[in-house]
Amino acid sequence: MGNLELRRKKRLSPFRRMALGTWRTTYDPSVYGSLTVRMEEALRYIEAFRATTGKRVTVTHMMAKAMAAVFQKMPDANAIVRWNRIYLRKRIGVFFQVVMEDPVTKEIDLSGTTIHDPEQKSLEDVVDEFRARVDKVRKGKDKELEQSRGMLRHVPYLLLGPLLRLISFFSYTLNLNLRWLGIPRDPFGSAMVTNIGSLGLEEAYVPLVPYSRVPIVVAMGAVEEVAVVEDGRLVPGKVMRICATFDHRVLDGAHASTMARTLREWMEHPFEHFDPLPPAE
Repeated sequence: MGNLELRRKKRLSPFRRMALGTWRTTYDPSVYGSLTVRMEEALRYIEAFRATTGKRVTVTHMMAKAMAAVFQKMPDANAIVRWNRIYLRKRIGVFFQVVMEDPVTKEIDLSGTTIHDPEQKSLEDVVDEFRARVDKVRKGKDKELEQSRGMLRHVPYLLLGPLLRLISFFSYTLNLNLRWLGIPRDPFGSAMVTNIGSLGLEEAYVPLVPYSRVPIVVAMGAVEEVAVVEDGRLVPGKVMRICATFDHRVLDGAHASTMARTLREWMEHPFEHFDPLPPAE
């Protein structure tokens, strides 16, 4: 008998297979940081937006616009590493992870969708596009995404890592459009965002995904009620913790400081930065 009694898990989703093929060791250039923001005004803005538009905006939608503002304020963060050099992106894209049920294994899986150019769109446009894209993903109607997932289901485990590195090399290092192979064009954008608050978590640090070449991953925690200090008094407040993992080859503390200030400004003063709202009828 061996050291451990083990049973191999035989049925894995495409995302789990991709994860196994992506990380070879725990050695990487990750840096971690968190930001706690007050959420009273953001929640009030959400209520006002829903009342005036009839559309169910969430903090996730707001994050698409806020992250776009972050990259506009700090364009050096909108970058990828190619040939061991930093290249700046000309467009902003924000990738959101989506929880779904794998149609083959019937297990909980992760997929995602990207909102490109959110800085050029209204928040209402972001809400509509996000809902339509997530609906396609969960119903398996995103053809390019389903082609990629289908390909991963049939790749032998020993070839997962080499295949993902090869695709990443052609897509990003050589900057080739592989849509003819069923590989979506720029599927991960400038940053990845995941809403861990929807899972009941207040804090988590998500790993970088080397295959995607995305230098920053943001995790939004659940909004929680806590005691805060205002004018020297202890009062009830609502806060959200935003955790970030970033690639130290691209970003450092100076970048992170500017990005954090911009994110805080947008989330704590939403009526000044997001779409202006007409009075509710």
